[in-house]
Amino acid sequence: MRLPTTIQKLDAYLLRHPWDFVEILIVDDGSSDGTAALVKALAATNPVYKLVSNPGNRGKGFAVKNGALASRGDWVLVTDADLSAPIGDLGKLLQGALDLQADIAIGSRAIDRSLVSVRQPMFREYSGRFFNLVMRVITGLAFKDTQCGFKLFHRRTLEAIFSRQVIEGFGFDVENLFLARLLGFKVVEIPVRWANVEGTKVSLMSGLNGFLDLVRVRWYQLSGRYR
Repeated sequence: MRLPTTIQKLDAYLLRHPWDFVEILIVDDGSSDGTAALVKALAATNPVYKLVSNPGNRGKGFAVKNGALASRGDWVLVTDADLSAPIGDLGKLLQGALDLQADIAIGSRAIDRSLVSVRQPMFREYSGRFFNLVMRVITGLAFKDTQCGFKLFHRRTLEAIFSRQVIEGFGFDVENLFLARLLGFKVVEIPVRWANVEGTKVSLMSGLNGFLDLVRVRWYQLSGRYR
């Protein structure tokens, strides 16, 4: 379980950066490793932490949507539990959004690859680059890295986007950025530090389904589902 190490890093960050309002929502997607019990025990002693439980195992897209819609902050960071992008780079996203008057700031591993200290296995890295190429062709989005799990949303964008999100698998990142463009929100891409953490749960089938999700996004747009 990666969560205890992540909690230590979050606690250390909050000691150095006391925000006016902070809540940390941890989404349990039907896990069987004791995540829910750990978060409940943590929340009993530190009210900053809150548990959001999914109705069974629904996938990463549903987990992120469920957690985002349960949040209350003016700015909401969505991050992977392993903190592959360090929590210390949250300030870069926020500053980038404020400086460029953007509604959403997304972390990117592709803008400055020198910030990647631990790379993914070669097959996964080049599969990701190919996915990005196909994504650009199908959706018309110009982002260099849609799949980095480190994204900051302003409250006014969050509910509009996540309430329309349909995809529950790994294509949800592209769907949300596509929705942001449809709704007229400004998105900026910010280079962040990143270190691959072994133990990914992304299967080959999930990866292939991500390509199908690109087609689904276009179909949902044409069929009027996003309205």
